[in-house]
Amino acid sequence: MKKLIIVFFLLLNIVSTGQDLEGLKKKLANGDFANVKAEASKLIEASPKNKRALSLRAQARIALQDYYGAISDLTFALEQDSTFTEAYNYRAEAKMLLGDDDGAIDDLDKAIKFNAKYADAYTNRGLAKYNIEDLQGAYFDFSKALELGPTDADKYFNRGVVKAELGEFISAIDDYNKAIDLDKADPNLLNYRGVAYYNIGEYDKAIADYDAAIKLDGKDPLKFENRALSKSAKEDYKGALEDYNKAIELFDEDPETFNLRGVIKYTLEDNDGAIADYNKAIELDPSNPMYYDNRALSKTEKEDFTGAIEDYTTSIELYPVDPETYYQRAMVKLQAGNKYDACLDFKKAEELGSPEAKAEIKKNCK
Repeated sequence: MKKLIIVFFLLLNIVSTGQDLEGLKKKLANGDFANVKAEASKLIEASPKNKRALSLRAQARIALQDYYGAISDLTFALEQDSTFTEAYNYRAEAKMLLGDDDGAIDDLDKAIKFNAKYADAYTNRGLAKYNIEDLQGAYFDFSKALELGPTDADKYFNRGVVKAELGEFISAIDDYNKAIDLDKADPNLLNYRGVAYYNIGEYDKAIADYDAAIKLDGKDPLKFENRALSKSAKEDYKGALEDYNKAIELFDEDPETFNLRGVIKYTLEDNDGAIADYNKAIELDPSNPMYYDNRALSKTEKEDFTGAIEDYTTSIELYPVDPETYYQRAMVKLQAGNKYDACLDFKKAEELGSPEAKAEIKKNCK
């Protein structure tokens, strides 16, 4: 009789532990990470080899950005069960968040080996492969995750991003369409579809998507910058300028936004405004030769030939193999009356492959 009582007590304990784990899963889903960690720790104190409790505490630790702690928990769980696919998957997530994508792929390979229908593992492996620029591998994994289901907006979005990076913009739009059908409230889906439309020259459709994205989220400078690019492509320079102004109002530390606004001002013949924007771009990123090239163009328009030559010289110091920069500096030197130095630049530009420079040498350099 005593033996039966002990067995009965053990069964009650197992049932109680199972109920505790289910409760922790619900709390985890509701974002109560600190409590999940604390309660899982109590379960682990009572049963140190409880792999489910270790996994739940690890998931809470990942959410709390304790990635090393999560890896420790999951590694110990795998020591108890080397086929515990969930542990491989979450350990891979922690490794990815630490920048160890190769280590994550190793874990996900094992998760998929033990469970070939583990859709989340394919999704995570696709993300890790994307991070290491294995786009074909990411494409396969995201497609497999969709095949296994259940389908959701994120799965279509992930594959759409990879297709776009592979240059398959029409196919990417198809995936973005499906993602938007499943989640019409996500402005980023509209933004990415807009980028795909922009890349196939469908500027009106791109602008419509950016309009809808901005309506849902008017605080993201990137969406205004993207819309500005499409407006610029349609030669709506004033509309593009308004969008760049808004993007900079929202975030004034991106040198490329100042550069792009400078290009618009240059196109609108506001060279002083353009130079001011290029100055800011250079202040934020003095290592980008394009910003000096662009400022030189505006200085040339203002007949500040000395300033333009200085900018082209700095650009050449930063990137000495661009024939166009030598060619443009030569043209400014011609305007400044320095034909000898101009011919030296034309010759260098020709050596680097500029056909325009070759024609100028025949015309100006005897």
